[in-house]
Amino acid sequence: MGRWALDVAFVWKAALTLGLVLLYYCFSIGITFYNKWLTKSFHFPLFMTMLHLAVIFLFSALSRALVQCSSHKARVVLSWTDYLRRVAPTALATALDVGLSNWSFLYITVSLYTMTKSSAVLFILIFSLIFKLEELRAALVLVVLLIAGGLFMFTYKSTQFNVEGFALVLGASFIGGIRWTLTQILLQKADLGLQNPIDTMFHLQPLMFLGLFPLFAIFEGLHLSTSEKIFRFQDTGLLLWVLGSLLLGGILAFGLGFSEFLLVSRTSSLTLSIAGIFKEVCTLLLAAHLLGDQISLLNWLGFALCLSGISLHVALKALHSRGDGGPKPLKGLGSSADLELLLRSSQQEEEDGEEEYFVTQGQQ
Repeated sequence: MGRWALDVAFVWKAALTLGLVLLYYCFSIGITFYNKWLTKSFHFPLFMTMLHLAVIFLFSALSRALVQCSSHKARVVLSWTDYLRRVAPTALATALDVGLSNWSFLYITVSLYTMTKSSAVLFILIFSLIFKLEELRAALVLVVLLIAGGLFMFTYKSTQFNVEGFALVLGASFIGGIRWTLTQILLQKADLGLQNPIDTMFHLQPLMFLGLFPLFAIFEGLHLSTSEKIFRFQDTGLLLWVLGSLLLGGILAFGLGFSEFLLVSRTSSLTLSIAGIFKEVCTLLLAAHLLGDQISLLNWLGFALCLSGISLHVALKALHSRGDGGPKPLKGLGSSADLELLLRSSQQEEEDGEEEYFVTQGQQ
C-alpha cells in the first residue's frame, strides 16, 4: 500500500511538472512568435513594448492589492530617494533590453533572434566577473568560448542575416548582461524589501516606461501620430483590432511571468533552466516549420555548440549548489537570462519562509 501511494505521488508530480512546463512553453514561445507576427503589420515595436509595460504594471498593482487584502500585510513602497537612486539603473537597463529585442523583430527572423538572445548568458557571465559576483574559473572560460563560438557559427554565411537587426538584438543581449547583474545587486539589498517578484515588477515598470519614452519619441513618435492605425484612424474596426492585438501581448507577457514562477515554485530553478534549453530548440524547429526560416547545417551545429555551453553552465551551477549543501539564491546564473529575476527572487522567498505569490514578470 505504501509503495502504491509513492507511485501515485510520483506520477502526479511528474504530470504536474509536465503540465507546468507545457504552460510555460505556450506563453514563452507564444510571445516570441506574437512579437514577430505583430511587427509585420504594426511597425511600432517601442510603442508596443510600452503598452505591454503598462498592462503588466496594472496587473502587478492588482495582484499587490489582492495579496494585501488577503494577508492584511502592507506591501513595500520605496521612498523616492531609493527609487530613483537604486532602482532606476536596473529599470533603464531592463527597458533597453526589452525594447531593443522587440525592435529587432522588424529586421530579423525568429531563429536568429532566438540564437542571439541565448548569448545573453555570455554577457551576464562577463559582467558578473567584472562586478565580482562570480569567481573566474576555467569552466566559465569554456562556457564563454562555447557560446561565443556557437553564435559565430550560427550567423556565419546565414542566408537570412540582417546586420541592423542582429546589431539590435546583440545590443539587447549586451545590455541584458548589465541588466541582470544590476538586478542581482538590487535583490541582494535586503533593506529595500524587493525580494518578492510582484513588488519588484511593480516598482520597475513605471521607470521602464519612462526609460523607453525618449527612444519612442525620437524614432516612432511622429510616424505613430500620423498613422491611420492609431491616432488618425478612419476605420474603427481596424483601431479596435490593433488595440486588442496590443492588449493580447500584455496578457501574454503577464502569463509568461505567471507560468515561470508557478513552475519554479512547484519544482525547482534547475527544472526551469533545463526547460529553457529545450524551449530554444522547440522555438527554432517551429520557426523553420511555420515561418520558413532557413537554417543550414553549419547554423544548426553552431546552435548545438551554444546550447552545450549553456547546458554546461547549468550543470556546473547544479553541482556547485549541491557541493555547498543547498541552493544559493543570489549566486550563479541560469541558462536563460530572461528568468534570472524570477529565479533569484522566488528562491529567496522560499528560504525566508514567505508565501509564494504570482509573478508579474513579462519579458519579451
